[in-house]
Amino acid sequence: MTENRPDIRPLEDFSALSDDQWRERLTPDEFQILRRSATERPYTSEYTDSEAPGVYLCRGCGTELFRSTEKFHSHCGWPSFFDPADSDAVRTRVDDSLGTRRTEVVCATCGGHLGHVFAGEGYDTPTDLRYCINGIALRLQED
Repeated sequence: MTENRPDIRPLEDFSALSDDQWRERLTPDEFQILRRSATERPYTSEYTDSEAPGVYLCRGCGTELFRSTEKFHSHCGWPSFFDPADSDAVRTRVDDSLGTRRTEVVCATCGGHLGHVFAGEGYDTPTDLRYCINGIALRLQED
């Protein structure tokens, strides 16, 4: 999947990259979000309200994460999806960092922080899930 990002060389093991190597590959903002689990300010992503058709790739490694057909307007300030493109594309883990239990979403290929997933919020979607994703962690490959 890295063929879509000419600046990313195919690697078998992204965990072997040092912080300095990640800093060379990513902008400072991308590094803070993908490698340090920061969160972009709400309503600042070019993808928050985007309706362009295509595939959303991980900015860290180029893995296909989400499709525009699974994107919806949640009005929460970040791009929202009700399902990943492939169930193996993302992983989840418990995040207790803000004193409340949340479910963090990371790229299964490079381990980059993407955002969080929330359930049971009442959105009219097939899964009743909201993958609330930092737009800066994504790159849209338009159809």
